[in-house]
Amino acid sequence: MQRPSKISTSAFSSLFLALLFISNLAVGFAPKREYYQLKVYHLADNSQKERLETYLKQAYLPALHRAGIEKVGVFKPGAEADSLVYVLIPFKSIDQFTGLSDKLAKDKEYALAGQDYVNAEFNKPTFKKFESVLMEAFAGMPKLVQPKLTGVAAQRIYELRLYEAATEKLHENKISQFNNGELDIFSRLGFNTVFCGQVKAGAKLPSMMYMTSFENKTERDAHWKAFSADPAWKTLNALPEYAHNFLRADIYLLHPTNYSDI
Repeated sequence: MQRPSKISTSAFSSLFLALLFISNLAVGFAPKREYYQLKVYHLADNSQKERLETYLKQAYLPALHRAGIEKVGVFKPGAEADSLVYVLIPFKSIDQFTGLSDKLAKDKEYALAGQDYVNAEFNKPTFKKFESVLMEAFAGMPKLVQPKLTGVAAQRIYELRLYEAATEKLHENKISQFNNGELDIFSRLGFNTVFCGQVKAGAKLPSMMYMTSFENKTERDAHWKAFSADPAWKTLNALPEYAHNFLRADIYLLHPTNYSDI
């Protein structure tokens, strides 16, 4: 009787290496996740507002563009909170983020155009303070997406949300819910999601942030009404594994400046 043939050591090694190559190749195809910095400037008066916006428009954004950062968002809330300016900066890698200060220090055009900001006297600063939040993009949305809006820019709404969780485990669970269904619902309903990021450094932790965009306030309200009534969302949100995965949500309705890239 003929015995079953055995796989030779060399054949087994070749098979193992082939599977390892395929595995690494699959990992390589996964899009690299971006990082985001959100800077929130707090302003004391109209003078600071004018000086800061001049700096952003004429010095900072052009310098970021020269540093390879193409799409920088600059947003302001309504008149009731006119003392705030939000700047969203996407980075291809954490190294690009940490290396930005050195790039700006070597940029002569930036030094000249931004001298009022850079060399401001201690008793005449261009802001009261600013907050900085560092985020890593979600696996389900690894890169910032330019929204497909066609209406009047001044009427557009960019909705920024921050979700805090009671524990780190529940925070990761909320991100899982986004990656495994919630983002798909946003896409199907036309929410024009700009980015989703897990906060790595900031004042409120554990937390995540994301931004959606709409042509105007009326359209924004209609989209959220449709979302709340969506059967897929109701099913997803009712799953017991996603219970209590965020503690509170902060919601900011913003408008783009006329020099924002987004």
